[in-house]
Amino acid sequence: MDTVTRMVADKPVVIFSKSSCCMSHSVRSLICGFGANPTVYELDQAPNGQQIERALQQLGCQPSVPAVFIGQEFIGGSKEVNSLHLRNELVPLLIRAKAIWIWNQK
Repeated sequence: MDTVTRMVADKPVVIFSKSSCCMSHSVRSLICGFGANPTVYELDQAPNGQQIERALQQLGCQPSVPAVFIGQEFIGGSKEVNSLHLRNELVPLLIRAKAIWIWNQK
């Protein structure tokens, strides 16, 4: 878990993903759609990807990807991120984490 903690330190938004995971892609697209630029770690392409995946599972990520951290806080996977979005709570989290500064709702 120390590895995950170091990887999310000082980054407003981190997404642990797999390049073949469509849910990871949709979460990334949603967050980028607000103007955020998340740090994305593709576990299937990282040399220590399996170790990181085990650490994420120990944190409660089921399935292990996508795993989203906003402001160094574990948010959850696609279900949790989409739920926050539907409740209009995702953007305020992104603003508090300084991932975005302003947002114009149209």
